[in-house]
Amino acid sequence: MPRVKSGVAHHARKKKIVAGAKGARGGRSKLYKAAKETAERAMRYAYRDRRNKKRDFRRLWITRINAAARLHDLSYSRLMAGLSKAGVEINRKVLADLAVHDPDAFARVAELAKSNI
Repeated sequence: MPRVKSGVAHHARKKKIVAGAKGARGGRSKLYKAAKETAERAMRYAYRDRRNKKRDFRRLWITRINAAARLHDLSYSRLMAGLSKAGVEINRKVLADLAVHDPDAFARVAELAKSNI
């Protein structure tokens, strides 16, 4: 049976790892061992933060809604309770977008929530 050398595959694997560490400083983007550690860490952070991003955006939307609601003498929880009682099914992403880009529409939504508390 002939001997199989894995040079091409080995170089391709290394090249992929080093490419994953592109943008790192110094030897972390040039030397294989350091690049491998950097790329693995980056992949761990990317995996973790794909989940965290959802939490972070929800927190941002709630903060924006609360700030806008307080301009209309409502707290976030009272606004959401009022909308729920009114049967308004509007998600936080859209509500936050209204608060930032269309204050008049948000004011109408806030009045609707106030009347149903």
